[in-house]
Amino acid sequence: MKRISMRPFVKSVLAVALVSVSTLSLKAQVMKSADLEKYAKERYGVKWLDAADNLKQMLTLDKNESLTYQQVIEVPGKNKSQLYVALNYWATATFKEKGAITLNDKEDGCIIISSTIKNIAEHVGTISKYSVSITPVIRIDIKNERIRVTYTVQNYDVLDDVSGGYLGVALNTDNNRDVRKSMGDSKRKADDKTNANLYEKQWEIAKHFPFVEKDPQKRTCAKALVMTHAYSNAVMDKIEEAVKNGIVGNENDDW
Repeated sequence: MKRISMRPFVKSVLAVALVSVSTLSLKAQVMKSADLEKYAKERYGVKWLDAADNLKQMLTLDKNESLTYQQVIEVPGKNKSQLYVALNYWATATFKEKGAITLNDKEDGCIIISSTIKNIAEHVGTISKYSVSITPVIRIDIKNERIRVTYTVQNYDVLDDVSGGYLGVALNTDNNRDVRKSMGDSKRKADDKTNANLYEKQWEIAKHFPFVEKDPQKRTCAKALVMTHAYSNAVMDKIEEAVKNGIVGNENDDW
């Protein structure tokens, strides 16, 4: 199933599929990392600024200034218990890191997932090199013959390498030997304080491009928005596939 058009959150957004860069580190394997950036470019174009500006026309931030998508999926013939089992199977098979499933309530019919998707966008600027990750909150509400999926992201989680930009490359060159920090340095764990030039930041989506035109991190945030939007598509598609056809294709009562 392909979903390209979208409605604002307040009208219940029809969300769509996924992505991130080929260097993306994914514990939550919603889509193979090698296919992610290709997926986004095929659907939204190769120019991130134009793609983000186009998406702005279709997106509306919710009352908390978060980017939120919501979709109701009809599943005729399957009751609440059957849908819960299928969704619990999908969630536990997909998001394997500890604590990713923050709520799993069969009686109330609700599953909530919060899982970090690392390095969805990277950009080398004049001074800094940015690496952007997101932690979407995915809520699945379950009733007889239908589910509702809500996907929300409020912030970009940013690793800012303040000496990793183009100017830093020039300043760190010794006898034509580039001695700048490696890309691995900018992907260190958040609690690693060994490199004083690396900083953790949060950028609120509502305060950056394309929702704010004059943005010093315009290029970084353009790609981050497109990737965030694309990833929502993959989540919705995978959930719909799981409840309608199973995740391996042989989940039925005929055994």
